[in-house]
Amino acid sequence: MEKTRSTPCPHAKQCGGCQLQHVPYAQQLAQKQRRVRELLGGFGPVLPILGMAEPTHYRNKVTAAFALDRNRKIVSGIYQPGSHAVVPVDSCLIEDETADAIIVDIRRMLPDFRIKVFDERSGTGWLRHVLVRRGFATGQALVVLVAVSPIFPLQKPFVQKLRELHPEVRSVVLNINDRVTPVVLGTREKVLYGEGAIEDILCGYRFRISPRSFYQINPVQTEKLYRTALDFAELTGAETVLDAYCGIGTIGITASGRAKQVIGVELNHDAVADAIVNARLNGIKNCWFTAGDAGEYMEQMARDGMRPDLVFLDPPRAGSDERFLSSLLRCAPKKVVYVSCDPETLARDLGTLTKGGYRVGKIQPVDMFPYTRHIECVCQLFKEGAK
Repeated sequence: MEKTRSTPCPHAKQCGGCQLQHVPYAQQLAQKQRRVRELLGGFGPVLPILGMAEPTHYRNKVTAAFALDRNRKIVSGIYQPGSHAVVPVDSCLIEDETADAIIVDIRRMLPDFRIKVFDERSGTGWLRHVLVRRGFATGQALVVLVAVSPIFPLQKPFVQKLRELHPEVRSVVLNINDRVTPVVLGTREKVLYGEGAIEDILCGYRFRISPRSFYQINPVQTEKLYRTALDFAELTGAETVLDAYCGIGTIGITASGRAKQVIGVELNHDAVADAIVNARLNGIKNCWFTAGDAGEYMEQMARDGMRPDLVFLDPPRAGSDERFLSSLLRCAPKKVVYVSCDPETLARDLGTLTKGGYRVGKIQPVDMFPYTRHIECVCQLFKEGAK
């Protein structure tokens, strides 16, 4: 495991993305371990954090903002925290190198294809962002051009040139976002090349990734995270599993080979559509996915006398809400495996669950985001009186 970076990032002070930029990696892991123990050690045993052998260039999703600098030169990079000033970045030490190279080549291509970048001050121009997603196992790349208009006169030669430079690009999508909003992607899309998605392999399963799909950004650590979650689940093959906040079905599908049946619930309709495709892609017939509120779904299961044996819980950084946790307590599954991306909100939710009759078996921190303060954890919970 590396002790420190040999070359500090020149953009660190302006970007603010890597808060632990100058901290040796072993020391980062020690800090995160202490943080998790401080917040969660009172609930149960905290296992040693799982770090990375090579903690750089791990981000498989890269978004670059495009703008004009003071000299009217096109730049691409990252918004400075608290502003819309773009910090020019050609290469980031935590981003996938291929994705960075694709973005740089797109920027260089723009003048040749008479493409102007959007200027927020004047409201003129066309291109706002470029999003690149890459499958680490497959090598496939998806390029999303985020623009203010669907009109793209030279789209065919542009795509042809881009694929000449980067044959790994399997699909190019034009996303239209003409709103004044900090949200990168708009609601309308047009596929310019390919199928509008790529595939990657995770834990031996193949997954379809579209522009809006939630897919963990660090595939190396995601395998550790999901294998830990499966180990904590202690499935025998006889269980009915509920995968709450299921996204594109990654956790549920990886658990399908060890369970009787898996039901995935997710509010995002696009993600559910991807999850259904992913189950079909892997020939899995004991997974079902539905769009809806997971808490409401659990309440309906309880009313129908269909209590799940296990609930996988993988909420956003804000954690779960009171309504969902109340539904979980009423449904009372024997086991819960909580995958959290914020130990503070996990501590809050564990307070609710332990007061409601659950006990923590063990907690496994995973360093999903080296050089940042973020920490992922997997927590095993049992209903009191059950194991």
